[in-house]
This record gives sequence, structure tokens and C-alpha cells, in this order.
Amino acid sequence: MINILFAAATERWDQYQGPLKKELDLKGIDYKLAKKLPASEVDYIIYAPNSSIKDFSVFTNLKAVLNLWAGVEDVVKNKTLKVPLARMVDKGLTQGMKEWVLGHVMRHHLGIDLHIFGQDGQWRDWSTPLLASERTITILGLGALGAECANTLAKIGFKVRGWSLTKKSIDNVACYHGFDGLEKSLFGSEIVVLLLPSTTDTENIINQKTISFLSKNAIIINPGRGTLIDEKALLKSLDDGKIAHATLDVFRQEPLPADHLFWRHAKITVTPHIASETKPSTASQVIATNIDRFEKGKPLLYQVNLDAGY
Repeated sequence: MINILFAAATERWDQYQGPLKKELDLKGIDYKLAKKLPASEVDYIIYAPNSSIKDFSVFTNLKAVLNLWAGVEDVVKNKTLKVPLARMVDKGLTQGMKEWVLGHVMRHHLGIDLHIFGQDGQWRDWSTPLLASERTITILGLGALGAECANTLAKIGFKVRGWSLTKKSIDNVACYHGFDGLEKSLFGSEIVVLLLPSTTDTENIINQKTISFLSKNAIIINPGRGTLIDEKALLKSLDDGKIAHATLDVFRQEPLPADHLFWRHAKITVTPHIASETKPSTASQVIATNIDRFEKGKPLLYQVNLDAGY
């Protein structure tokens, strides 16, 4: 019998209990899945970083932790975690992110705001948008989500560049890596999409210097992590006209305080961390597959490098 502890908010249990049991049964796994189990009997923890569990050392027979979220920055810092950790790479979450990024890219590419907020009787026939092939977009972060978004935008016809800390290769995407390649990936870019993890290497990667590499009136879209942007540098660049608009879905503090400057800035769109989330049906497939693999002596899919932080 494999004991699986579900450590997340109560409403998540209601959403995940059925799909998890279905997928575990399909794998033929002999298991007990519960919200409460004796710590010494737990084999696997299905974990959301906002759960009450902060000390993994009490789980003396723990084999692995399976994260429910794509982001793991709040888990890898936990010094009590001594077992393998898998991040969530879920096709439902990936599809949702592709749709959200595509929607916000197209909003700015087509200049939709000009007409939504321009119902004033002025016939703006000079506002025909560029073709996608005339627009350069940079994706910072070429993990599972970033690579899929880059691929989607490239298929539409955009000139897509991608940047990551380590070398990657994607068809029809000009890929750069390492800090030597960062300037090249950003130089003259008109739209930048941030899909990097939150690490010491990526914190404030959008700052006064990197913003200076961009095309004038560039757009920044951030569904990645709030720590990726130097907020003071962003606000200054918006006010100075270097950046035309920023669409932000993630923040250093969430919920974003009601008195935060972002809410009141005419060139900032705030969305409440809703770009995408894991879907119980597809995420449960990933979790059941990983438990089955690990029980058979195979490595976890999407295992996190605890030293690198992602």
C-alpha cells in the first residue's frame, strides 16, 4: 500500500480527489489517498506551497514531493526538503498559458486598445497594424511554458527570439542563452514575454539596463514571476516613454495591495494571477504517472534541480 498525502487547500481536495483516484486506479496502483495521514507512513506528498506543511523532516519515509504548481521557488528554499521534488508540467496549464500569452500579444500587436478606448468619432484609418512577420517578440524563459509560447507565436509568423540560462533549440526561434546572449535577445525587441523561474539569477532581469536594449515603445508582458521586474525601473521607463505598456499578471506581493501604483498607472494592465493554472484532470495524469514511474525505479518526470532552483 502506497500512502499519498494531499497537502493543499480544502477546495483543491474537492477538485482533485476524483481525478486523482481515477488516474491512480488506471495505473493499477495500490494506494491510500487522504488529506490526513500519520507522518511516518507517508510515501508521497502532493503539495501546494500554500499548504500548512513547512517541515518535511517529520515525514521519515517520504519518497518524493509532487508539486501542484509550475513554480517551485517557494519549495526549493525549504531546507527540510531532502527528497526528490517534481514540478508540475501539465498540458492543461500549458494550453492555458499559450492562450493567455497569445491574447495579450495580439492585443498589443493589433493596437486593439486604440479602438476600444477611441470611440470618439475620429476615423483612425492610419492605424492598420503591422503583419506578424514585421514584429519582433522575445520570450525570456524557454522551459516547458516558454518554449510552447515561442513555438505558437512563431507559427503565426512573428519574428521570435528566445532566451534561457542554458542552451536551447526551437524550430523557427532564434535562441540565445547565458548572460552574454541576453542583450542580443532583447536588442530592438518590440514585445517581451517573461516566463522565467524566480531565482537569484533572474531577479530584476528587467531593469534599467535591459530595458534600454528594447525598441522604443516596447511592450512588456509578465505571466512569469513578480520578482523578474525591477518595479522602479519599469515605472520610470513607462513615464519616460521608453516602454509603451506593461501587462502584469504576477507580483512580488499577492494579492496586489489596493494602494499599489500599478493599479493607478495608465500604461499598466493588472490581471490577478489568472494567466493559467493546473487543471485537475490533466495534472492528475502527471501525478499518477510520476508515482508509477518512481515505484518502478524510474526517475521522476520534471524533477527539480534543487541547487539551481528550477
